[in-house]
Amino acid sequence: MIPSHFTKTLNSKPIRFFHSSPSRIHKLIASQSDPLVAYEIFHLSSKTHPNFLHSYSTIHTLILKLARSRHFSLMNSLLSSLKHDRRYTLTPSLFTHIIRIYGQANSPEKALKTFYTMLEFDVKPRPKQLNVILEILVSERRYIRPAFELFKSVNRYGVCPNVESYNVLMRAFCLNGDLSVAYQLFGEMSKRDVMPNVESYRILMQGLCRKSQVNRAVELLEDMLNKGFVPDGLIYTTVLNSLCRKKKLREAYKVLCRMKVKGCDPDIVHYNTVILGFCRENRAHDACKVLEDMDANGCLPNLVSFQTLVGGLCSQGLYDEAKSYLDLMVSKGFSPHVSVWHVLVNGLCGVGKVDAACSVMEGMLKSGEAPHVNTWMDVISRICEVEIGRLEEVLKVEIAPYTRIIDAGVDLQEYLAKKGRANAKFKSRREKV
Repeated sequence: MIPSHFTKTLNSKPIRFFHSSPSRIHKLIASQSDPLVAYEIFHLSSKTHPNFLHSYSTIHTLILKLARSRHFSLMNSLLSSLKHDRRYTLTPSLFTHIIRIYGQANSPEKALKTFYTMLEFDVKPRPKQLNVILEILVSERRYIRPAFELFKSVNRYGVCPNVESYNVLMRAFCLNGDLSVAYQLFGEMSKRDVMPNVESYRILMQGLCRKSQVNRAVELLEDMLNKGFVPDGLIYTTVLNSLCRKKKLREAYKVLCRMKVKGCDPDIVHYNTVILGFCRENRAHDACKVLEDMDANGCLPNLVSFQTLVGGLCSQGLYDEAKSYLDLMVSKGFSPHVSVWHVLVNGLCGVGKVDAACSVMEGMLKSGEAPHVNTWMDVISRICEVEIGRLEEVLKVEIAPYTRIIDAGVDLQEYLAKKGRANAKFKSRREKV
């Protein structure tokens, strides 16, 4: 049915519309925001002049306009009418667009059907169309096998899968836990004269590491290097993280040291991964060496690097070294998280190093950080046991304008009230003041 507003426009200017050239009709259809109006213009122009021939650009535009507006039945009707019309030769790019639109509409079955529709129009599919349909199918787990079946059958249609075709399926099978199929596809590439690329190796290594098969991942990395490939940063991140989680720290450090030699400069993520691995296994001194390597290789430590190292040193009771690194990170302009301060203060208090703990507290206040109530409790309880006069020194520190002193005061007041009620000695001192 012709829309009333279109009929009105048609009746008011019949000559100008129907005597237009194919190029003008194309512009008119392309300018329509309503795809149904565009569809009516297309048919009316043909009915009024039986010999009128639309340009291929018009057909291409209208088909995509209908598809994007999800008028798939009208689109398919138009396609069917062109199936035996030899005046038009549909291009592979048109079908690529249709397949993508079906994918966006979550209609993988219709996308797959469109692939076979191409053959009915004597349009030879290209690897690009194959890869698009494979991407759409594997996005849903239940269509992984149909995608694999399509992949295995396309040779009969004259389509030769390329490395991207293999990568799409390998990634899908790895994410689905079917490593054996992924390995089969990887091995098949060389038999079909398809050269794997860096992404092919990365996909397989990520799949292996996901299954905790880090030894095989390292073997694949060696194979990659021996064949002249240069692994990217993501491959190294995957392998290093997996090695550290499997506590293979020596191997992880070896891989880290070889990166630059093999053409990939380690970045902050690679270094921090190994630092964290060493700290988790109570090997903070080794983590310190990694931090030194960073400076030597031109990679500056960040907040995560220092905080991980300080936490690792504290967990091993190496509080003096932890304090040195905390001072270093503050001098470099970093603002440690309040938990980092607390762990160090708590540790120093635990081993009786009250002066050092107070020094850390002073640094915390100067940096504008408000200590947590538990941090105050750790320090003050130790001061009360050792020397009450030291508390006055802590509280006399020059506090920066941006220090959250209100928060700090509330926490301190809360603790002092509790301590005052429970500690007569402290209470008498407070009353004298």
